[in-house]
Amino acid sequence: MKPAIPPENFIDLLLDALCVVDRDGYVRYVSAASERVFGYLPEEMVGRRILDFVHPDDLEKTRQAVKEILRGELKPYFENRYIRKDGTTAHIMWSARWSEEEQIRVAVARDVTQRKRAEAMQSAMYAISDAANNSDSLPAMFRRIHQVVEGLMSAPAFMVALVDKQRGGLYFPYNADRHDTGTPGFSQDIGSLCEQVIHSASALLLTPGISGAFPPPANDNSHVEVRHHWLGVPLKSSQGVFGAIAAQKHSKGTCYTDEDRELLEFVGIQVAAAVERMQMHAQLEHMARYDQLTELPNRSLVLDRIQTALARAAREAGFLAILYLDLDDFKQVNDTYGHTVGDQVLQEMARRLVQGVRAADTVGRLGGDEFIVLLDGIEKPSDAVSVAGKLRATLSEPYEVSLASLTLIPSIGVAVYPEHGDSHEALIRYADSAMYQMKKGKPDPVS
Repeated sequence: MKPAIPPENFIDLLLDALCVVDRDGYVRYVSAASERVFGYLPEEMVGRRILDFVHPDDLEKTRQAVKEILRGELKPYFENRYIRKDGTTAHIMWSARWSEEEQIRVAVARDVTQRKRAEAMQSAMYAISDAANNSDSLPAMFRRIHQVVEGLMSAPAFMVALVDKQRGGLYFPYNADRHDTGTPGFSQDIGSLCEQVIHSASALLLTPGISGAFPPPANDNSHVEVRHHWLGVPLKSSQGVFGAIAAQKHSKGTCYTDEDRELLEFVGIQVAAAVERMQMHAQLEHMARYDQLTELPNRSLVLDRIQTALARAAREAGFLAILYLDLDDFKQVNDTYGHTVGDQVLQEMARRLVQGVRAADTVGRLGGDEFIVLLDGIEKPSDAVSVAGKLRATLSEPYEVSLASLTLIPSIGVAVYPEHGDSHEALIRYADSAMYQMKKGKPDPVS
């Protein structure tokens, strides 16, 4: 008769780990699957407290679950995280119960890390898409994405760096640190790290005390001393790399891994697409609200601002004024010198108008050489006449354009609220009429 096969041989074939823990929380037995599930050999776990292996952020809920198990409650689907021997994080689903007779709790541990990762990535895709579609600004979107990243991996400090195409270099629309230590989340070298990520178009993973050597450096600082765990990935579009996102943590117990890098790269793909969508939307919105030649607000935006200013003036019993103006004989400029020169005159006219009023005022282009100025919150009606006189003087100065030096005289009509109307239609109509009355009163230009 053949001898019976010891039960341990069967247990060691299980893909899940069988654990036996005493009342004080010390591991008394763990099956061979512990190496696959926890990253430790059975002999490395036996005799140690099971809580020593639990992720620091899950200690409190694990202690509470242990109390419930010791009271006799069955825990069939409890989930928490463990730190493997190599520093990576394992998501574990437990089925556990307490044996009062044996004074031990018996549990089966299943590694669900891959499932949790797939769920997290799918959830991240939806969350980032929602952030992109429902956030009213890039900083607001990045705040929500930071929350998403923290759900995927430890990222109390998070940064977004974008390339400034007009001025060169980088700017940082989002840079947040949620550590409680008061230690700055990103050192002065972080800008250099982001530049290296963008320059190399590849991820960069660094750990404390290690001097990171980069691909062909964008500057002389090819080595940067890192004091915290740092992970950065590039943001790419069809036009190339346009930025980077980076995560950082101060924890000494866990480090970023290749798996975290893959996760952040996945997030980077979603973020890059979201940033492109929002920038394109902002560009289209800008084109719909601003004049493309002068970059001034167009008719639609000016009317919105006038209506807002009128409502405020009515509440506060204040004054505002509308200036309606154009350049006399501007058509002759286009006819004589061409539209390119005419456009140069209009751009210079717009610049002078903006410089001639306060930042709180609005200068807009209605079309052709017709412009409108909203003087918001003036102290007295005579202020509008004074501003109109100053603008008339500055607009009458010669325009030095590519083919000539031109002197053009403006006509300006002034309408004041509430003296000349209490609606934007009435004020604009009055100012327009006043402008043409001024134009008629001028002598004919000398040929």
